[in-house]
Amino acid sequence: MKTTFRPGARVISFARRMLLTAVTLIFTAACSVFGVESVEQASYTVVKKDGDFEIRDYDPMVVVETRVDANFRKAGNAAFKKLFAYISGENTGTEEIAMTAPVVAAQDDSSDGEKIAMTAPVTASSEGNAWVYRFVLPQSYQIETAPRPLDPEVELLEVPARRVAAIRFSGRSTEKARQQKTEELKEWLSSAGIEAASDARWAGYNSPWALPPFRRNEVLVDVDE
Repeated sequence: MKTTFRPGARVISFARRMLLTAVTLIFTAACSVFGVESVEQASYTVVKKDGDFEIRDYDPMVVVETRVDANFRKAGNAAFKKLFAYISGENTGTEEIAMTAPVVAAQDDSSDGEKIAMTAPVTASSEGNAWVYRFVLPQSYQIETAPRPLDPEVELLEVPARRVAAIRFSGRSTEKARQQKTEELKEWLSSAGIEAASDARWAGYNSPWALPPFRRNEVLVDVDE
């Protein structure tokens, strides 16, 4: 059978692929703007829920963390760069792993290190004048299998299973908002007869360009029951 070549068919096929790509990019951008959480999250089970308050049992996890001696804003920028560099390949690994956060599309990293999927949340806690930031690694990593950081100011840690109290809020995670929600969480714990077992830490789940009303922020405190 004779096959007839139709140049127009190839053009239409290409146009369809381009349209599909455009739709995908638009959908991804819209998800990011409207706070849709598309990345893997730290695994937990909700034990108790009371409005914006929750008691959770977190599974063991591996985290990568760094400490920065600066105010919250400056520390956040510096810490994020260090931790993002680690998951983008500044480590001892050799296998490339596709990243899932929208920010990955802009990453142009040419190192031979292992690229690790972005996860949520990013947490911050204060230690004196310093801030400690953490990224949670995907569940597929154990402390023995996770690639080691090349930056001496970045380290891997294994966090055991624990019970955590949380309060969720939207908007911008300003110092005023964090302090207000921390006090609300402490008051709720006190009224429930639950004792805090750690200082408060703050968690963010969304991309920087998510609209404030759609952002997910949390204050987290380890608890003893």
